[in-house]
Amino acid sequence: MEGKIIGAGFQKTGTSTLREALKILGYKVKDTTPRALIPILRGNTSRIKKILEGYDAMEDTPWFFYYKELDHMYPGSKFILTIRDEESWYRSVSKHIGNLKAAHHEWIYGRGKSIPAENKENTIEVYSHHNREVLKYFENRPDDLLVLDFTKGDSWDKLCKFLGKEVPEISLPHYNKTSETEELKKSTRYKVRQLRHRMKNNLKIFYITLRGWWPEQAKNK
Repeated sequence: MEGKIIGAGFQKTGTSTLREALKILGYKVKDTTPRALIPILRGNTSRIKKILEGYDAMEDTPWFFYYKELDHMYPGSKFILTIRDEESWYRSVSKHIGNLKAAHHEWIYGRGKSIPAENKENTIEVYSHHNREVLKYFENRPDDLLVLDFTKGDSWDKLCKFLGKEVPEISLPHYNKTSETEELKKSTRYKVRQLRHRMKNNLKIFYITLRGWWPEQAKNK
């Protein structure tokens, strides 16, 4: 297969649904990869290619925010921008992130603005700006970009036509619904995992700051 399939949509726009759909279509998918952040910040494309070696597709964090670089790294790739209404997306991402200050969210939303619940205006602006930028980037390459809104009924037909695949005889999978996520958050296992994530991210943020690796776009948001 020439190029890759690259999800250019923010988390909580149906990225889990896209991941599972691509798997059903036969693609090997790389999703959320926190360890890729430092190689991205350092411009270490050889390390990025090593992380993505063997995968046909990638989506979710950090890949959606790195789409331009991936376009250059993998010529002939196809891009999928998943979107949803700004307000409903904001409510969903606020619940999903909660009060966890993550290094990759500091990169995406800006230094000191990684908690959506505390920075609604900035969070929505970063989201909408990204979507506008993706559309602008591909305005002269319409065959390379597909925009999907699963909340408005987009399904197999659009996705399979874009990828040149036959429509599967099963329903499009829907994952990470809010009710399921809220139930998961009540478990002790989830709370322990969040504590571990919090400690690791605090150390990562400190280390990136110490080394001076934050890009200007993260500092100026």
